[in-house]
Amino acid sequence: MELTLLGTGAPEGLPRPGCPCASCAAATGDAARAATALLLDGALLLDLTPGAAFAAARAGQSLTNVRQVLLTHPHEGPAVEVPTGVPQPGRVADGRELALLDGHRVRAVAVDVPGTGYEIGGTYGERLLYLPPGAAPAGAAAEGKGPYEMVVLDVLGRPDALARLRANGAVDAATDVIAVHIDHDTPPGEELHRRLAALGARAVPDGTSLLVGEYHAVPDLPRRTLVLGGARSGKSVEAERRLAAFPDVLYVATGGLRDGDTEWAARVSAHRERRPSSWRTAETCDLVPLLAGEDETGSGAGPGPGSGSAEKTADSPLLIDCLSLWLTHAMDEVGAWDDETWANGGERALHARVDELVAAVRATRRPLVAVSNEVGSGVVPATPAGRRFRDELGRLNASFAAECEHVLLVVAGQAITLRG
Repeated sequence: MELTLLGTGAPEGLPRPGCPCASCAAATGDAARAATALLLDGALLLDLTPGAAFAAARAGQSLTNVRQVLLTHPHEGPAVEVPTGVPQPGRVADGRELALLDGHRVRAVAVDVPGTGYEIGGTYGERLLYLPPGAAPAGAAAEGKGPYEMVVLDVLGRPDALARLRANGAVDAATDVIAVHIDHDTPPGEELHRRLAALGARAVPDGTSLLVGEYHAVPDLPRRTLVLGGARSGKSVEAERRLAAFPDVLYVATGGLRDGDTEWAARVSAHRERRPSSWRTAETCDLVPLLAGEDETGSGAGPGPGSGSAEKTADSPLLIDCLSLWLTHAMDEVGAWDDETWANGGERALHARVDELVAAVRATRRPLVAVSNEVGSGVVPATPAGRRFRDELGRLNASFAAECEHVLLVVAGQAITLRG
């Protein structure tokens, strides 16, 4: 099957009409995107959008051979004119299958928003899944048929949809994941492609033609990532974003709870509320067993996909937030805050713990994203204990980063790639 993306943008397009935001201002040339519409083998049109005939002509295609037009979601605004010779568009009831005269097989897939997704089968057995904007499958999209060759969906708006598809085997490492319905919520320029690559997806310009089932090197996902940043820099959000499209994530909170500290409780609650509901949580500083693939069933572990399955847990991603709190706990346990204890074995004991953690990071087979504070750029701490913590955190960050394929520094919400 040949797929031509006549548009790849949100229903209002990009730039949005009259919008003064930075993303819209930068959406020129290949970065400008019409509302998403797909043309398959010149015969099947998914979503009829304004200017579809002109978009096809710019892509070297024609709508004269279109035999079926299927809509995926309710279209607001003025009615779209149907080009001369093109059939009237329609919707297919969820679960219904069509065998089209041109050889395509179409199955309507239920989604969790108003609209319908479509699974398209080609003459050689290749399969494509297309979902409307803001949608995720309402059930098991693959129905045991194995992974799709290509999935076209709202990756940035609904990364959890991609996580669901991965969880039920509809998407694997060889599936070509194409992001569409792209809106102005993503910063302009290379940030779009960087965010998509972190999720195992890619975006292409309007008018691009792709062969469904043709090999395409999917983005190389790093196994280990360290996200550094200062206070309120956005480092935790960046770390969470990198795993939003993956199932069975175990969020490891090293801070725990603090009795009577309402401000800290509010911080913890805010973190929990923005995580996907399918993620599990473990509140622990015992990181080495988790990196080795063992599950954490202690305080804070919640239900979620894969919980109770040691085999699945051994491969599920870890998000550790954060290393600075882990270091605080380790220094508490070895008595590192006391000068005399530090000089008489505390330093050696702490370094042994750091070495053990770093060795576990090197050996882990689990996807890992860890968060840590980048300190030392401001005022020198006034106490020996404060300076000791600053120095040890710097050493920990450097040793941890040396074992990671990807290292990011987040400044004012902007992620700067240091490695990878």
